[in-house]
Amino acid sequence: MSVTTAGRSGRSGFALLGVIQAVLILTITILTVPLPLVAREFGLGPSGVLLLSASYGLTFSALLLLGGRLTDRHGGRRTLRAGLTLLAAASIACALAPGYPVLLAGRLVQGAGAALTAPAAVAVVRVLYPRPAAYRRAMATWGGLSVLGATVGSVLSGAVAAAVSWRWLFAVPVLVALAGLARSGALPAAEPSGRRPAPDLLGAALATAGVCAASYGLVGSTDRGWADPGTYGPLLAGLALLLAFAAAERRATDPLLPPGFLADRHRATALVAVMTTAAGTALTFVLLSLYLQQVRGWSAAATSAAFLPYAAVLLLSGRLSGPLTVRYGPGPVTAGGLAVAGAGSGLLAGLTPDSGYALGLLPGLLLLPAGAAAAFAGAAVLATGGVAPERTGLAAGVFNTAMELGPTAGLAALMALAATRPTIVGGYAAAFAAAAAGLALTAVAVAALPRTTTTAPTGTTTAPERTTSAPERTTRIKEFSP
Repeated sequence: MSVTTAGRSGRSGFALLGVIQAVLILTITILTVPLPLVAREFGLGPSGVLLLSASYGLTFSALLLLGGRLTDRHGGRRTLRAGLTLLAAASIACALAPGYPVLLAGRLVQGAGAALTAPAAVAVVRVLYPRPAAYRRAMATWGGLSVLGATVGSVLSGAVAAAVSWRWLFAVPVLVALAGLARSGALPAAEPSGRRPAPDLLGAALATAGVCAASYGLVGSTDRGWADPGTYGPLLAGLALLLAFAAAERRATDPLLPPGFLADRHRATALVAVMTTAAGTALTFVLLSLYLQQVRGWSAAATSAAFLPYAAVLLLSGRLSGPLTVRYGPGPVTAGGLAVAGAGSGLLAGLTPDSGYALGLLPGLLLLPAGAAAAFAGAAVLATGGVAPERTGLAAGVFNTAMELGPTAGLAALMALAATRPTIVGGYAAAFAAAAAGLALTAVAVAALPRTTTTAPTGTTTAPERTTSAPERTTRIKEFSP
């Protein structure tokens, strides 16, 4: 195969995997705007709405570590096919659901399929771009795909639900999953090298149950409050299970999450940046959707249209973030992105019952995505860099877990803060102010990181990052174009 043909094949494969990743995140928000319509159709009460809104994210976040282990054990392409098959079947069941139980079960299985697919896709990307600089650029682009998927999901859901039916929204994951299955044969196998890690079934069971229980408790706190047994019961159970998971991993011969994996300062800080940014973007969609529809009386379609400038800036920023990350390093890009996103949240903290769209909301809706895309791009490189190839699935699973837990834990805490204010809009403003402060503090933490290379395998010492000349930087930026 010629170099040109290999390059085209790599770009084609990356494009397919990138669309799949975006759709996995899109599927989280696919019912956000039309959820009241679903509740009316099936006669759901608050608890039913709560569980349905959280179901996909619960299994997605809870099973990601297991998905990463299965990827490292059985290979990226094989695990990708299994995940896409589950996603397609569950999405069809959701679209045809005759009642709430089938729809809920379908959303839970969708999340399980996504938990297999996400780390497997990253493992295939690692094979597509084996050169360190190319892989860093790929992961910089990859980081922006998640927030893009969430944005498109929110915009698309209101428009489709208003035009036809919310059931048609599930056509998107069905079609993308089928396309991925049809073209998966052209992707590299991404077979594991060396000894295959053991399944660690005990660790997988404890991690899955712990994350699921804790996430459910956090989500429920928004409606039930922190003093309700339905909130603190699952939280305490989840915490106990996660502590048992940590203890089991220390004794395991082949742990699902090696105890030292999160000890790397760059990786740990990057994961905090992912969680903080994901929480901030999720807060924006939830609160502004509620504000525009419940306070200002906008329709679902008009609410979705309000996020179109957000999506446009996100596309532009995502396109620029990859080259910037390669040129200036993931640390400065992540810190800068967090600072800009924090400024956007700070502007939204000025929300009042009479805030206009053009002057009151739009400035924040332009700054926030510009910063979020850059923060995700740089953090993706920091979180997955320096990992040996046989642990690519693990790194991808941990990264996506942070992406999922950010909106769950962060949104619950911020919504709880909002509920303490005497007025609804005042609570929204306080939540945006807290998100801005969190983003700013995380930006400071990332900026304080020493600049190091991210190419050495986990467990090795990285050397200080050397300064490259302008011609060399240009060569690295052009090394590939996903």
